[in-house]
Amino acid sequence: MARPVWSGTLTFGLVSLPVQMYTATDNHTVRFHQLQRGTSDRVRNKRVNERTGEEVPLDEVVKAFDDGDEYVLVEPEELDDIAPGRSKTLEITGFVELEDVEPIFFDKTYYLGPKGKEYTKVYALLEKALGEAGRAGIATFVMRNHQYLVAVKAEDGLLTLHTLHWADEIRDPRREIDNLPGKIEVTDRELKMARQLVDTLGMEWKPEDFHDTYQEQVTALIEAKRTGESVEKAEPPAESTNVVDLMDALRASVDRAKKPSGRGGKQSSKAPTKISDAAAKRRAKGTGRRKGGARASSLDSLTKAELYQRAADAEVPGRSSMNRDELIEALRGARQHRATS
Repeated sequence: MARPVWSGTLTFGLVSLPVQMYTATDNHTVRFHQLQRGTSDRVRNKRVNERTGEEVPLDEVVKAFDDGDEYVLVEPEELDDIAPGRSKTLEITGFVELEDVEPIFFDKTYYLGPKGKEYTKVYALLEKALGEAGRAGIATFVMRNHQYLVAVKAEDGLLTLHTLHWADEIRDPRREIDNLPGKIEVTDRELKMARQLVDTLGMEWKPEDFHDTYQEQVTALIEAKRTGESVEKAEPPAESTNVVDLMDALRASVDRAKKPSGRGGKQSSKAPTKISDAAAKRRAKGTGRRKGGARASSLDSLTKAELYQRAADAEVPGRSSMNRDELIEALRGARQHRATS
C-alpha cells in the first residue's frame, strides 16, 4: 500500500474528518544519469560553500531571504511556528459549482482516504453530498512549508483533492503574447468548413486510448544504442498553413477525416520502431514451428525493445517498469490468457 504524503483533519462546518492524502498520479518519464562526456564518471550535484568551495552538510543549510542589504535567516521550526495547527488542518470555507473553476487553475491531483474505519461514514456522507450537488469544497492547508489552495470533489466513490493555482499566479495572456489575433474577420465558408472538421473529428473521451509513445521511443532508442540497432526518426513537423491555402487545407482535412483510416482519436499503440536487419535475423533464427506447421515466435530471442513493443501492443500494464525477464513472463501470461478466453 502507498504511504500518505500528508495526514490531517478535513473540516466543513462543525464536522471534522481525519484524512490521509495520497499521490494520485505517476510519472513514467525515463530518467537519465549525468556523465562526463568520454567517461563513465557520474556527475553529481553537491551543496558547496561558494566562498570556500567546501561541501556543506544538509543539516548545516538554513533558509535565508535577501532583503537587498543583508540575509535574513529563517529556521525550519520558525516556519512551523507561524502556522500553528494549519499544517494539520484542511478547512473547507465553502462549496462552489465545479464548472465555475476554470481548467487553468487546476495543478495536481491527490486521493483522500479516511484515517480509520471509524471515519468511513462521515467520509461517505461528504462524498455523496458533493457528488449529488455537483460542487467542490474550496479549502487551504499547509504542507511542507507551502500553503495550498485546493478543491475537494467527489469522483467515483472517493474524495479527491486538487491543488489550485492562486489567482495572482495566472498570467494574463494579452501581456504574455504580443501577436494574439484579436478581432480577425473570417468568412462564413471558412467557419462552416472548420466547424464541419471539428464535428467530423468528434470522439468520446477515453483516456485509456492514449499512451506516452515518446517514452516508448526513448526506451527503444536506449535498447537500440545498446545493441547497435537502428531506430527510425520521427516524422518532421507539419508545415504551417498559409491564408491562401486555408480553405483547401480545411476541405482536404474533412475529406480525410471521413475515411475510416483518417479518423483521429485513438492513438496507435505501435511505436514506429525500425528494427535493423541483424535484429530481424535474430528474430527469424529464434522462430520455430509448432506441430502442424504453425510458426511459434520465441520471446527469448527478442531484444528488450522488441519485447517492450509487443507488451505495448498487448497493453500489458506496468510494462514501463519491467526488466527483460519480466516482459517475457508478462507476454507469455497474456498469450495464455488469450488462448484460454
